[in-house]
Amino acid sequence: MKFAVVVFPGSNCDRDMAFAITNALGEEADLVWYQEADLSSYDGILLPGGFSYGDYLRSGAIASTSGVIEQIRQAAEKGKPVLGVCNGFQVLLEMGLLPGAMLPNQNLKFMCHHETLRVENNQTQFTDFYKEKEEIQIPIAHGDGNYYCDEATYQTLKENKQIAFTYQTNPNGSVADIAGITNEQGNVLGMMPHPERAVDVLLGSEDGLRLFQSILTHWRNNHAINA
Repeated sequence: MKFAVVVFPGSNCDRDMAFAITNALGEEADLVWYQEADLSSYDGILLPGGFSYGDYLRSGAIASTSGVIEQIRQAAEKGKPVLGVCNGFQVLLEMGLLPGAMLPNQNLKFMCHHETLRVENNQTQFTDFYKEKEEIQIPIAHGDGNYYCDEATYQTLKENKQIAFTYQTNPNGSVADIAGITNEQGNVLGMMPHPERAVDVLLGSEDGLRLFQSILTHWRNNHAINA
C-alpha cells in the first residue's frame, strides 16, 4: 500500500507520519509537496500535523484553499482512506470534508502530553484493530484542539456512529469529549491526538500502530475481494 503524506508550508509532523508508515507499518510513504502533488497513484492520503501557513486566519484555513485540496476531495469521493491528524484534522474541517470547527483550547495554552482515548466505534477501516470502548494512550500536541459543533450536528455524528474516539479526561473543552470523527462513508478520519507518535514502546505507547494496521488490512481485504 502506498501513502502520500501531503506537506504544506509549516507542516512539522510529516516525517513522523512517514516514519510510522515505512518503519512501523512496513509500507510505502512519499512526502508530497502540496504545489507539486499528483495524488492519483496513491492508495491512501495522510494530512500531518503542524502549523500550515503559520495558522494565520484559522488553523488549517489557508491550506484548505490550496490546489491540492480538490485532489484530496476526489480521493475521498473514490473511497480512498484519508487521515488528517491535528493540523490535518483542522484542514479537513476547513475544507468541509468533516463537519464542525476547531476552537482554541479552553485554557488558551498549548498542550503536549499523553491522553487516554476511548474507542467509540471499532467498526471503521481506521479502528477495527481495536476493541469497542477500549482505552488507548495517544499523545496530543495542540493549541487549537477544542472541537465544536452545534447540537444538530452532534446528534447526527452520534446517530451515524461517526465519533471514532473520545477523551477520557477532556483536555481542551471539545464538545462531548470528541477526539476524532469520521465522515458518513467512514473513509475519512480526523483526529487531534497523534497516532503516528505512538507506534513503538520507546515512544511511550504503540497504541497508534493499530490504526495504521487497520487501514492496511482493510485495503488488502478490499483488493483481495476485487481481484
